[in-house]
Amino acid sequence: MAMRQSVIVVHDDPKSISSEAFRMLRTNLQYTSPDKELRSLIVTSAGAGEGKSTVSSNLAAAMAQSGIETCIVGCDVRKSTLHHIFGVPNAPGLTSVLVGQAKLEDAILKTRVPGVSVLPSGPIPPNPSELLQSKTMKEVISDLKEKFEFLILDTPPVVAVADTLLLSRQVDGMILVVAANMVPKDVLLHAKALIDRANANLLGVVLNRVRAEDQRGYQYYYYYSSDE
Repeated sequence: MAMRQSVIVVHDDPKSISSEAFRMLRTNLQYTSPDKELRSLIVTSAGAGEGKSTVSSNLAAAMAQSGIETCIVGCDVRKSTLHHIFGVPNAPGLTSVLVGQAKLEDAILKTRVPGVSVLPSGPIPPNPSELLQSKTMKEVISDLKEKFEFLILDTPPVVAVADTLLLSRQVDGMILVVAANMVPKDVLLHAKALIDRANANLLGVVLNRVRAEDQRGYQYYYYYSSDE
């Protein structure tokens, strides 16, 4: 039986405005660290439902389109989403590897997007924080960095649990996804304070769910992206 999958706009509709926005995000990230190559990244959000997993998946597709072999890891083990987006099984996954029930190479799956592999989150464990903070998790991230040119960790919302901030020490940077007109200002400020306190390398904010028709200037993109 085929797995349910979501639209990955960079792959499924590459000429769309959204696809171009993700390619611009890819380019901007590549210029954020002129003195150090950016090879690993956390994508998180302040709260739930802001679209961080969608951003993670499309950024992975954009990276792969530029010839960069990319792996995206489902670190939001309490609320797994990536397997739905890519239409792959959720087990074995990251938690299976962390508890010794699967080998890493058996849990990494190729996706329908060329150049993108996914390590789904796996079954929900009774002790997610302990697993994500374990020595084995550090070893998994280290192994993935050797296997792939670019690594994206799709992590839990930064305000909800401490997992994301602890994982931030093992990657080159972090981006915060913010859904437009959804998250209260005080929640965003709290998220920023937590990130600063952890000395995480916040590279920037991605404003998500902005309606293109409300933004002046998109007409120029429509003009230059036309086939005529």
